[in-house]
Amino acid sequence: MKPSYNESALISQLQHPDTCRQAFEQLVRHYSQPLYWQIRRMVLNHDDTDDLLQNTFIKAWTGLQQFRGESSLSTWLYRIAMNECLNFLTRRREMLSMDDEEVQRVVMNQLDEDPWFDGDQAERALQQAILTLHEKQRMVFNLRYFDEMGYEEMSRVLDTSVGALKASYHHAVKKIEHYVGEIAAND
Repeated sequence: MKPSYNESALISQLQHPDTCRQAFEQLVRHYSQPLYWQIRRMVLNHDDTDDLLQNTFIKAWTGLQQFRGESSLSTWLYRIAMNECLNFLTRRREMLSMDDEEVQRVVMNQLDEDPWFDGDQAERALQQAILTLHEKQRMVFNLRYFDEMGYEEMSRVLDTSVGALKASYHHAVKKIEHYVGEIAAND
């Protein structure tokens, strides 16, 4: 994601006590929507997404002094958000004491009941297919397909090699095509 601001100037403002709060507000305004949708594609539930987005920005605010500028602000924020998602999904799975398939069924039912989801049958099939992916593979697919994030940036966000990400994305696409193809064949 290309920022619509001067990142080095914003980083300087974030590091200065007099301009930090205003610069952080700009950061929140700029990244709230893309982070919301990335988190939402992982957890599907609007309320959970709002909570995780808020946690992401709280962690960013409290960790601002540790941000060294070795990565872009977007990479840093996406990494925080993805870690929040993985932690949430792990806690949910443990709390429900279910295996991955059972959790997948519960989440698919939540998708069907979600008043915020207004997708058509094709969108529902795509979302269900995406839910069949392992969580990390789903992250890779979502970042690449929906956010059009490049493999290099994804590598920094997910701390995984570019080659592994390309393979993961390729396998995800194949699984999704297979799943959607089976739904179409059964209709």
